[in-house]
Amino acid sequence: MSRLHGLVLAGGQSTRMQRDKAALSYTGRPQLLVTWDLVAPRVARTFVSVRAEQRAEALRARLPQLIDVTGVGGPLAGILAALASAPDAAWLVVACDLPLLDGATLDALLAGRDSTRLATAYRSSHDGLPEPLCAIWEPASRTALEAWVTAGEHCPRRFLIRHDVALLSLARPDALDNANTPAEHDAARRALAAGGAG
Repeated sequence: MSRLHGLVLAGGQSTRMQRDKAALSYTGRPQLLVTWDLVAPRVARTFVSVRAEQRAEALRARLPQLIDVTGVGGPLAGILAALASAPDAAWLVVACDLPLLDGATLDALLAGRDSTRLATAYRSSHDGLPEPLCAIWEPASRTALEAWVTAGEHCPRRFLIRHDVALLSLARPDALDNANTPAEHDAARRALAAGGAG
């Protein structure tokens, strides 16, 4: 089984949130650092995925970075950069906009890892489709992802739907609820204040 590295995705433009999602605070600390602290103890090395123009941004500059590949839209830019940087490693990829994510959810993902598949991911509790942004991407996924992008595709969820991956069920249905808008940010803060994530 390949060694496991970690990638916290923080290269998005936060258009719908209207402010940097990585810097949002739900429990008193920037969400990027909260996510980092969940991922880092569980892997050999951890990096934050950034766009080139974000390298010097104060929050992201504190952490080891991988620069998103150019010419690729969305999270795949970060995932492909990670896979290219360490071709023999698998990657635990986690988006920084999952405020209800907890350690138990990551531990269950690691325990359910099937390294013979291209990836291991959770099924969404909302629609049953794969959740690509809290998933383990194996080294073999790189070639298939590059072919996917060459064919004009950029959606990592659709990739997981159409390829050989392992899918797990979430113990906590809300663990991967993301926060993309101010209203979702407020709802997540209320849930956390009420003890919604352990």
